[in-house]
Amino acid sequence: MEHIERTYLPPAGSNWALPLYDPMVKLMGAEGVKRTLLSQAALQPDHRVLDVGCGTGTLATQIKQEYGVSEVIGLDPDPKALTRAVGKAVRAGVSVRFDRGYADELPYPDASFDRVFSSFMFHHLREQDRARALREARRVLAPGGSLHMVDALRPETDSSTWWTRMLRSNPHLKDNASSRVLMLMTEAGFSSAEQVGQTAILFGLVRVAFYKASASKP
Repeated sequence: MEHIERTYLPPAGSNWALPLYDPMVKLMGAEGVKRTLLSQAALQPDHRVLDVGCGTGTLATQIKQEYGVSEVIGLDPDPKALTRAVGKAVRAGVSVRFDRGYADELPYPDASFDRVFSSFMFHHLREQDRARALREARRVLAPGGSLHMVDALRPETDSSTWWTRMLRSNPHLKDNASSRVLMLMTEAGFSSAEQVGQTAILFGLVRVAFYKASASKP
């Protein structure tokens, strides 16, 4: 597959920090968040699963290892992260396919998957790419399938705390309020979109939201 080079934000924010990415994720408390995300997906053995923005492959490997689904594919634009992902799956003794690609140009046919996951990836996308990424997720989902997403929340209202002010000014969290995300999901063609939970990570400093969006059955 021919790749057209585009700019993207690496999983750790920069290439030099990639070796620190997995330890940072654990420190932030994201492992528990991902377990909650998986529990919401009602995964079945015959499911075909796509993890968009898979990074170093933790979630994709965990899905195959713990749920034994039919097929798991992880997609990410960062070749260095994908190299780590492949090694992680090999060490776990599971078969996971890792592809290089972009969330708004998924290299898969229509209705290819029963579940699509996105964990802490959505805010990495440029504003103009978010709607396209959600349309692509909807396109590759089979009827009755669902998108399961978790991402950091931009505070809906101003606050006097320095942390909230910093989050509201973060360009990667611009328009990442729950209401905005749900609107984009609906506009992308999902038959239903809802926030199904919320929690805090990084010692309670960052709020994250869980979303589910369903593809209608014929």
